[in-house]
Amino acid sequence: MRYEELLHRCFRCGWCKLPTNFIEINCPSYLKFRFESYSPGGRLWLVRAWRNGDIEAGERLEEIVFSCATCKNCVEACGIPEIKNYLVDMIIGAREEMVNAGKLPRSIRNYLTEINMRGNPFQKLQSERSDWAEGLEVPLYNGHEYLFYVGDVGSFDESAIPMTRAVASMLKDSGISFGILGENEKSDGNDVQALGEQELARHLAKSNIEQFKKSGIRRIITLSPHAFNVMKNAYPTLGGAFEIYHYTQILHSIIKHTKPEGSFDARVTYHDPCYLGRWNGLYREPRAVLQSIAGLRLVEMNRNMNNALCCGGGGGNYFTDMLGSGRDSSARHRVREAREQGADVIAVACPICKKMLEDALKDEDMDSEVRVMDVAQIVLEARRTVA
Repeated sequence: MRYEELLHRCFRCGWCKLPTNFIEINCPSYLKFRFESYSPGGRLWLVRAWRNGDIEAGERLEEIVFSCATCKNCVEACGIPEIKNYLVDMIIGAREEMVNAGKLPRSIRNYLTEINMRGNPFQKLQSERSDWAEGLEVPLYNGHEYLFYVGDVGSFDESAIPMTRAVASMLKDSGISFGILGENEKSDGNDVQALGEQELARHLAKSNIEQFKKSGIRRIITLSPHAFNVMKNAYPTLGGAFEIYHYTQILHSIIKHTKPEGSFDARVTYHDPCYLGRWNGLYREPRAVLQSIAGLRLVEMNRNMNNALCCGGGGGNYFTDMLGSGRDSSARHRVREAREQGADVIAVACPICKKMLEDALKDEDMDSEVRVMDVAQIVLEARRTVA
C-alpha cells in the first residue's frame, strides 16, 4: 500500500476533523456518522489494523474508507508536519488496495463499471454529450485558442446543465475563441483516481492526453474544479503538460478589463469548492468576479476559504451518496450556515456543489428562500437588467 509506512505516525489527536479555529466539526463523514472511526484519524487507525492483519475488510470498513470526501480539511488542521500533507494520499492508497482486492461498496463498483463500459457514470450515450449546447451554436474544437472541457456532470446532470450553458454563453459573449469535443469528450478521471482505481484513472488520463495532443490543444478551460485538479496536477506526470484554467480564472481576467454590466440586488455568499480551494489555492478569483457586480453584497459564511465546509460530494461521494442524506449531512449544515448569514443566493463554482446544495435546500424546505447559482449564472442575470 502506498504511504503505508506513515500510518503509525497518526496518534489520533482529533484535530483533523475540525477547522483551523478548532471550534466546529468540519469533516463531512464524521459530521454525519459521529463515530471516531469515520474521522480521518480513526479511519487511518483502522486501515493500519487491517494492513497488520488485526481486522478483516468487511462492509463496515469499506464504508468507512470510501466515505471520505477527500476534501483536505484534515490536511489544513493536522498538527503533525511529517504526515499532514499525506493524509488524503494514505486514504486513497487504502482505497487502491481495497479496489485491487475487490473490497468496495456496490455503489462504487457500479460507478467504476459505468465509466469503464460507457465512458460516463450517467448511463448516457456518448452521442448525447453535447445535447446541453442545443441552441447556443457552440463550435466543435477546430484549432481554437481554448478547449472548453465540460465533463460528465456538466454534460448530463440536469442541475449542472444550466451552469454549463451559462459558462459557454459568457465565453461567447466575451469573444473567447473556444470549442468543445462533443461526443469525443471522455471522463477526466479525477474521481476515479480518488476512489483508488488507479489503472482506470491512468487509462482515462492517457486517452485524454493523446486526444488533446492529436487535436493540437494547448489551453483548456474546465467547468469542474475536479477536472481542473487532475489535468493540472496529474496529467503532467503522464506527459500531458497543458495550460489549465478553471472558468472562474477566465472570468476574473475578463473583469479586469471590462466591468460586468447590469446589477444583481442580493446578498450572496460564496461556497468554496474543495478541489478549487484547498486542493489548488484558488479563493480570490471567484470572489473578485462577484464583488465586481453592482448591487451584489458578498457575505462570508463562518467557515470559508481554507476552512470551508465541504458539500460532501467529493471523493466520488456525489455518485455514491454516502454523505448526501440525513439532517447531519454536510450539505444541509452548509445551507443552514448560509441562511444564518441572511444570504439570498449561495454562489458556487462547481457542478457537484451545485447539485449537492440544491438538494440540501429542498431537504431543509429552504428552496423558496435561498437559491444556488453558479458564478457565471449570476453575471448573466446581472446583464439582463440592462436590457
